[in-house]
Amino acid sequence: MADIKKGDHKFYIGDDEQNPKAEITFKEIGEHVLNVDHTYVSEELRGEGVGGKLVGRMVEHARSEGKKIDPTCSYTKKKMEETSEYRDVLA
Repeated sequence: MADIKKGDHKFYIGDDEQNPKAEITFKEIGEHVLNVDHTYVSEELRGEGVGGKLVGRMVEHARSEGKKIDPTCSYTKKKMEETSEYRDVLA
């Protein structure tokens, strides 16, 4: 699988940040909270666990920044609630 790259308020897979093959986007809500508002995986990458890897990368980012995640993206919210290792960063 391709590397996950950091973009402007997103992590993505692909050569073009503006037209990624997969992405997870977020906004900063105050000083200590990141709102994950969108996750996308293209047809060609579906079924490979890419969405879960993007959520994992987002969790790593939040931890390194000392922030919590308030997901409004339904996929991210479900993945974080179902993964006990992620609950420490769930706002």
